[in-house]
Amino acid sequence: MKHHFKSVWNGFVKPMLRRPKRVQFAALCYDREGPEKKVLLVTSRGTGRWIVPKGWPIKGLESPETALQEAWEEAGVRRGEATAKPLGSYQYDKALPGDWSLSVMTIVYPVKVLELSNDYPEADQRTRKWVAPSEAAELVDEPELKDLLTSF
Repeated sequence: MKHHFKSVWNGFVKPMLRRPKRVQFAALCYDREGPEKKVLLVTSRGTGRWIVPKGWPIKGLESPETALQEAWEEAGVRRGEATAKPLGSYQYDKALPGDWSLSVMTIVYPVKVLELSNDYPEADQRTRKWVAPSEAAELVDEPELKDLLTSF
């Protein structure tokens, strides 16, 4: 029994604990500078929580371009300007089937929204809304994302 446990630990559990975190790229979409600034939140498809548009790396796209693509698919940002430098990052646990989760580091790029469309790929799967960054910080669950929104 002890040998079996050691084999499972060394062959599966220990390597899983050492794996690098998965990385996603997010778009913190906003409409203007200054005290009247609003940010765009969307609901997640699974739980309906308020989130920022985000997704896995896309082959052939740089990180800010991936954030722009996610902003289009999830929030309808037809035209936007992403900064080359990220605003920051946050970590969350992505729920997987069978009560599993995956630790994900999400790198956040500010995206100034230039054009918004009501007809976009996930329009029927998500709700979106514009809110002040301070209100957005109250609506999201992830503590590090709350901090990014509060300081934005």
